[in-house]
Amino acid sequence: MLAKTPVLKILCRTMFSLLAGAALISSASAAPAAQKQCLTECKPRIGIVSAFGAEADILLEQTQKKRDWLINGNRFTTGELRGNPVVIVLSGVSVVNATMVTQLMMDHFHVERLLMSGIAGGVNPANHVGDVTVPESWAMPMEVYWNGDGTLPSPCGAAGDTSCLGVKLASENGKPRPDFKIDTPNGPVSSGLFMRDNFVMNATNAPQGEFRFEFHADPEMLALARNLKPALAKCGPKNPSLCVSVQPELRVGGRGVSGSAFLANPGYRSYLFDNLQAQVVDMETGAFAQVAYANRVPFIAFRSLSDLAGGNDFKDVGAFFGSGLAETNEANVTLAFLEAWSSRRKR
Repeated sequence: MLAKTPVLKILCRTMFSLLAGAALISSASAAPAAQKQCLTECKPRIGIVSAFGAEADILLEQTQKKRDWLINGNRFTTGELRGNPVVIVLSGVSVVNATMVTQLMMDHFHVERLLMSGIAGGVNPANHVGDVTVPESWAMPMEVYWNGDGTLPSPCGAAGDTSCLGVKLASENGKPRPDFKIDTPNGPVSSGLFMRDNFVMNATNAPQGEFRFEFHADPEMLALARNLKPALAKCGPKNPSLCVSVQPELRVGGRGVSGSAFLANPGYRSYLFDNLQAQVVDMETGAFAQVAYANRVPFIAFRSLSDLAGGNDFKDVGAFFGSGLAETNEANVTLAFLEAWSSRRKR
């Protein structure tokens, strides 16, 4: 009996270890998910990125309990706006600035939803100066493969195959989208500029990532925007004698596009409308949307129309900018959305 005592002790110790291990596994599986890591402040907020300083000023004036944070030279303001905890920042012009500032916001704050506001050029000739647009999706068609002529690129063998280069041509219904053609006295000439998809990686598609042509706004936020009835002015507050000729409207739907070029080319504008049915063009929102997708954060974007990009079809540009109508209409929509979003959260 005494000879068996060490064996019993070993068995007891083994059973205890197994039970303890099972308890640890059970405890780990029941533990809450890891907390969001924030470099500056971790209160859940709506992140608002504004591309236009005057419009950002209106939002900041309305913000309560403000606190400023200076991060890498950028001023982020936290507070409450129309009942919502927010963090607001001015991005500055260009896709690069929008990308850097939006990701900086994501790293330093706990951003649950993203909102972009600002001004854009019109692409759809049916829209008017002062309208505020809320596209359903955003693309960056100036991300291109620039071929030597209008034939489909074939660096990897088959026509349209660019996979060996790590890039992918944008397509529709299984066919590459057509290149941009330049109007000349002798007829249209192919530029060789073919749209590409963008590569993007996040936690759900890693490690292979994916190619996407466009990034979709949050359906829930879009549905709320469709029901808004904001007060849009024809005359701006800075100079009430400057008025646009057509009553501005809120227009929800369609596709927005962004690029690194300031678009003042009517031929390229027509190409964007004919091939993509684009509504507006700017230099920030497409990049902002890709950052949102990469971080898996729902987004929406509001853009007021300043002109018809590259054309003189819109006659009210002076009134739009000179009277303060640009920032006023844009801010009115943003504030109306935030107020409705706050009310929805309380129900």
